[in-house]
Amino acid sequence: EEITYLSQAKDLHKISLKDLSVAAAKKLSGGTTVSATMFASYKAGIQVFATGGIGGVHRDARESFDVSTDLEALGSVPITVVCAGAKAILDLPATLEYLETKGVLVVGYKTDEFPAFYYGRSGLKLEHSVTTPGELAQIIRERDALQINKAILVGNPPPENMALEKEKVEQLIEAALHEAKAQNIKGKDVTPFLLDYLAKNSQGETLETNIALVKNNAHVGSLIVKALMAAKI
Repeated sequence: EEITYLSQAKDLHKISLKDLSVAAAKKLSGGTTVSATMFASYKAGIQVFATGGIGGVHRDARESFDVSTDLEALGSVPITVVCAGAKAILDLPATLEYLETKGVLVVGYKTDEFPAFYYGRSGLKLEHSVTTPGELAQIIRERDALQINKAILVGNPPPENMALEKEKVEQLIEAALHEAKAQNIKGKDVTPFLLDYLAKNSQGETLETNIALVKNNAHVGSLIVKALMAAKI
């Protein structure tokens, strides 16, 4: 019933970490951002969760100061997040630098580069990478044993057969950013607008890739949890 309601309701909200108390007080419905989902998962005792891509530093951040709360949450909530990198509409180098400043461990899963959401390789090298869920499980256990209260971000590239060409994606993003500026789209509305623009102007290709990478991230997340549980038996 709840899923049906969320798919049909009109009065839905984008709920970030800062909005959770208001949403609870006013009994609002909506979708939670990575930061809010991290917090809720941690409070519920969930160690690992998968998402599509995290929020990050926007490409016009020097003017707008638009930096996602996801990055702050990653720097303070000790959970493991499996993602296909940050959303490609963002400034990926700046996002990685911000994560470094916050002391967030970024680990590539079967890759030595930070994934770029729609396309697998961003050209941004990662310091750490693993090839098995067991390695990630051991890193998580050591993080917890050391009581490091920060997230571990697992970068998992999209499936190769669903990854899009970088040049094509970048052209679409530039056009989307131009249109957002022309329409004076700001704040919380920017990311949904850009993603919707990309989906419509790629004839649905970006949406199909988004769905595929979310499923892939969920699969990898389940393997990590299985490895964590195996060590407890």
